[in-house]
Amino acid sequence: EVIYHFYNCTLFILQALGHVARKGGGIVMRGLIVGVLVALAQGALATDLPEPLSDGDFRPVRGEEAALGQLLFYDPLLSGNKEVACATCHHPSLGTGDGLSLSLGDGGKGLGLKRVVDSQNLPEQRVPRNAQPLFNLGAKQIRALFHDGRVEVDAARASGLRTPLEDEMVGGFASIISAQTMFPVLSGDEMAGHYSENNISQAVRRGTLTGKNGAWDLIAQRVAKVPQYANDFVAVYPHITRPDDIAFTDVSNAIAVFMELEWRSDTAPFDAVLRGQGSLSTDAGKGMELFYGAAGCASCHSGALLTDHGFHAMGQPQLGPGKGARFESHARDEGRFRVTGVEADKYAFRTPSLRNVVLTGPWGHAGAYSDLTAFVAGHADPRAALAAFDRSGAILTEFDAADWRIMDDPAEVAAIANAVKIDPVLLTAQEVAEVVAFLGTLTDTAAQTGRLGVPKSVPSGLAVPNP
Repeated sequence: EVIYHFYNCTLFILQALGHVARKGGGIVMRGLIVGVLVALAQGALATDLPEPLSDGDFRPVRGEEAALGQLLFYDPLLSGNKEVACATCHHPSLGTGDGLSLSLGDGGKGLGLKRVVDSQNLPEQRVPRNAQPLFNLGAKQIRALFHDGRVEVDAARASGLRTPLEDEMVGGFASIISAQTMFPVLSGDEMAGHYSENNISQAVRRGTLTGKNGAWDLIAQRVAKVPQYANDFVAVYPHITRPDDIAFTDVSNAIAVFMELEWRSDTAPFDAVLRGQGSLSTDAGKGMELFYGAAGCASCHSGALLTDHGFHAMGQPQLGPGKGARFESHARDEGRFRVTGVEADKYAFRTPSLRNVVLTGPWGHAGAYSDLTAFVAGHADPRAALAAFDRSGAILTEFDAADWRIMDDPAEVAAIANAVKIDPVLLTAQEVAEVVAFLGTLTDTAAQTGRLGVPKSVPSGLAVPNP
């Protein structure tokens, strides 16, 4: 506590020095004193806090491109049955997720906790993994996406990316987040619909993804037929001179730029601390001490994005259909192993950024926890948490699905537990509460609200997803 108060006092002095400098100069002396005090403050924390984020950490964006991407992000036109938009599972009112453990994409109606099964278009299954948040996807540090990292930057490949599609993956992506956008539109559970329901799902079923009348081309054709979109693409992209020039990579590039602008997050209270311009409450300060010290959180949640961009087995409960090939009948999700085939990667999932983490529940790759305090406590001792897991913490839309097949099988649960490599950390309930208080300082109201917001309508005339 003494260390924490020293840290807060230091920040107060920094702010006072800033005021003095504005009133009467002394820039050189102020700079020397500030440097000494910052060093003392960081030393008092017994660790090096990350450098604050700056414009140089993000790709530049064009406003007109982002505005076009905003409309496309909220437009169900991109889905096979014209009922699901990107925003259906990634809505700003729900922390850029959907508030559910596992989403219902195609085959659902409504948004978030109000989403229900469409009796006229029954889904085959839930989306296998929790909808990930979209904050800071424009950061240059991010080189892998999805829970298992199956889309990765790889300069050795012609497309510049390693993806499950390998040679079928086309070029023309401006960023890895643009490439990621290519996959939900192909998923029957997410946006494409199933098999014979529409021409896009039929193309996916045939395996015709690229080329004329491939699944991606069919979506681009839909967009090009909407006059406003046709005009906007010509205005925004110099290489597009007529509607027929629009490719799905152009669509995905615009959506990516919108996400990069809309949910950039670097103005949270924690960012003010990193810049020497703010301080934390007593509990949050103690939580930061634990996070960067005895609790060991920063060993994985490091850097200004609070992620090491790695993959770790943390004993997360598995619910829902799992992640397997169509011919496989199990409900297992072995995470990174399905990408690499390396035994040590079984049940390992990508370390998520903790930016705005308070807003982004339920937590875990399958959304097993709807209580952040329980999730943090479970992370401190994953094996014990898995053994004592309370299923009532999952938030699932009512749907006739065998959601607990893995957790009902002791051998499967043991396999998840045995993959955990970290030693347990003993934290009291008060210490867990303090860590959670610190996590609250990662909430950025500017990113939470977004810069462009939710459009009232979209050019297709279809309904914009809204609570």
